[in-house]
Amino acid sequence: MPPERSERPEHDPLNLAHTVLALHEAADSEETLERVAHYSRSAIGCDDAGVMLLLGRHQVDTAGATSDTVARAHELQIKLDEGPCLAALEHSETIYRVEDTLSDTQWPRWSAAVAELGYRSVLSVPLATKSRRYGSLNVYAFEPRAFDHDDMAVMTILARHASTSLAANLDIEGLRRAVDARKLIGIAMGMIMERYGVDADRAFDVLRRLSQSENIKLRDVARQVVEQRGLPSD
Repeated sequence: MPPERSERPEHDPLNLAHTVLALHEAADSEETLERVAHYSRSAIGCDDAGVMLLLGRHQVDTAGATSDTVARAHELQIKLDEGPCLAALEHSETIYRVEDTLSDTQWPRWSAAVAELGYRSVLSVPLATKSRRYGSLNVYAFEPRAFDHDDMAVMTILARHASTSLAANLDIEGLRRAVDARKLIGIAMGMIMERYGVDADRAFDVLRRLSQSENIKLRDVARQVVEQRGLPSD
């Protein structure tokens, strides 16, 4: 079944400078990964976004996603051993675009499977520096041919700045903590969305603002929400 469609964010390319600054202001790698996923969704005006992270020679996972459907799309690539996000992991200077998953011939098994999730367009950009590959930044749309060359340029800028931020504070253990944190943050976001009737971007923004006001890590705010089954102020 296709995911329930939340309101698509308005494409706001003029906000790109603010987004880039926010990536560099993230407290740690966990927050960088969550921010780049949510900010990519807003910057491109797409339906979903996520980060596929390289944890080891043969291990990848999702770290940062705007919905659980993104994580399922990533898991299908790992299961089927094909897809644009995996390709972007391997080739750090190439952007991969699927214009329509219903007619794609590059990764036919994955495209057919992800079309059933509701995604028709995909854009995958490497997260990498000259010395290291970190993963891929991936955006999804429910409509075919949703991404153009301007979107590719914006994604390249976001990925470059996210990679620089990751390089400043990330190691292998940090990668694994980031994956664990994403799962916890995702649970907390789901609880906020259900309780307050907001979308994923608004739920993430609530967590981010609490993190800043209380001066504690994003994952710790998420843990409080999960343990208390609501916002700390409730």
